[in-house]
Amino acid sequence: QVQLVESGGGLVQAGGSLRLSCVASGSIFRIITMGWYRQAPGKQRELVATISSSGITNYANSVKGRFTVSRDNARNAVYLQMNSLKADDTAVYYCSVEPSTVTSRAWGQGTQVTVSS
Repeated sequence: QVQLVESGGGLVQAGGSLRLSCVASGSIFRIITMGWYRQAPGKQRELVATISSSGITNYANSVKGRFTVSRDNARNAVYLQMNSLKADDTAVYYCSVEPSTVTSRAWGQGTQVTVSS
């Protein structure tokens, strides 16, 4: 089972930027799809972005053009660069291993992002 550790959350003013990082354990990182999700208070967890093992990305409409997901297979790391942050982006952000034929879903512990307006 892949284990994930996120970092990089914090408090930022609207219009600002943050970069989230997620480091994974295990040797299969380079062949798995990774994702970022978020959960705001009182709301369901929602997909933010995914990145495949070959670097193909997918974004929620609400973050397109503002957020960028990337990965560094040499470091077993995936990143989420968040620009032009809005108050609606306030949530706990979770790194995820997307389920596949070689691995089951796994979640990180989450990191809080708070955007003040």
